Amino acid sequence: MLGSARHLIAKRGLTRNIIANRFSLSTAASHQQEVMRGSSEAPARHPNEYYERINSTVPADEIRSMAGYSSSVRTDWTKEEIAEIFNLPMHELMYRAATVHRMYWNPGEVQQCTLLSIKTGGCTEDCKYCSQSVRNKTFVKPTPTMKVQEVLEAAARAKAAGSTRFCMGAAWRELGGKKNAFKHILEMVSGVNSMGMEVCATLGMLNPEQARQLKEAGLSAYNHNLDTSPEHYPKVITTRSYEERLETIKNVREAGMSVCCGGILGLGEDESDRVGLLHVLATLEVHPESVPINALVSVKGTPLGDDEDIEEVDAFDMARMIATARIVMPRTMVRLSAGRLSFSDAEQYMMFSAGANSIFNGDQLLTTANPAFEKDTALFEKLGFQGKPAHVGPMVSKMELQGDVEIVRVVNGVQELNVKVEQHTVEAGAKM
Repeated sequence: MLGSARHLIAKRGLTRNIIANRFSLSTAASHQQEVMRGSSEAPARHPNEYYERINSTVPADEIRSMAGYSSSVRTDWTKEEIAEIFNLPMHELMYRAATVHRMYWNPGEVQQCTLLSIKTGGCTEDCKYCSQSVRNKTFVKPTPTMKVQEVLEAAARAKAAGSTRFCMGAAWRELGGKKNAFKHILEMVSGVNSMGMEVCATLGMLNPEQARQLKEAGLSAYNHNLDTSPEHYPKVITTRSYEERLETIKNVREAGMSVCCGGILGLGEDESDRVGLLHVLATLEVHPESVPINALVSVKGTPLGDDEDIEEVDAFDMARMIATARIVMPRTMVRLSAGRLSFSDAEQYMMFSAGANSIFNGDQLLTTANPAFEKDTALFEKLGFQGKPAHVGPMVSKMELQGDVEIVRVVNGVQELNVKVEQHTVEAGAKM
């Protein structure tokens, strides 16, 4: 991943038909016009989510380069490659992640999401970290599923406070045969969607038909975390297999929804397990559109909450995980999720600098505390951030608009090299 685009092109044998002409080639020009559209009122944006991007006229990126680093969207990562990145000195890792972040994203735009627990407690799973499991004796008491109107009122409050994505979580292993509850959830999804918000849900395992119905109701994305590496997973959960989680992700993807899938730090895992989780995510056929990185919020009464030998996750742990995720999945939104309340504004800023560009805010992050809307508003103002609107793609990177990102694209078998140069064609291997 180090080196210029030309070096990587030569290494991969892609030096034939390289064209450097940002403004006159038809395909390159149409892409430039597409990303350059906009004004101060309507900034230039990329297509939204995976299915819009693959159906767009914007060609797929092969390699992006800036400031001595190169990046591409890959699904053939090895664990060794990811481990090498993960173990970089902190200063080097942060700089590299921040550089990659600016190749693909405008770092001043951060999505605000609200997560509401619509069905709390009473879950039959044995997750050792979860306060909602019936097997763990915690402060959480089972409650019935919230009424449709209650959920819609909560979504309206979230929207008024600046949130553009509303996620509903239910403490279930799976939807299964919960026909009446599922009917109400479809109504919730439809209602929140009609408000102009993006709608996300985390309801346990889904079969293909349930995924299809959620998509038809207006669900934008489905969250189903892998939690940790395949190797460490059986030490945390035994009532649901890793393969079952991957199957739900497959069902969500095939239904045409965006995938939200990440993990939790602080489950007693080793650093190799953190690398292992990232390896699974980065080698899926399509990278998740969003990857939440959670820090375990220990709850007394859970096996992990009562285990005094488990080290507390610190800001450097989070930043290292976020930075590595940003580098190996450059077009993925990396979400700073549970545990954010335990970090100072300065520590959160380090995580944003590592490549996080989404947060959870609002009511309650399932059953643990989360910063109030007002505090997040003040943090955004302090850091100069603005929220990402719903149902639109991310803002185009300022570095790309300024021509500071060297972009190689493959279109119909021809490599196009877009660089900030005068209008002319350069033969392969010629000096620029």
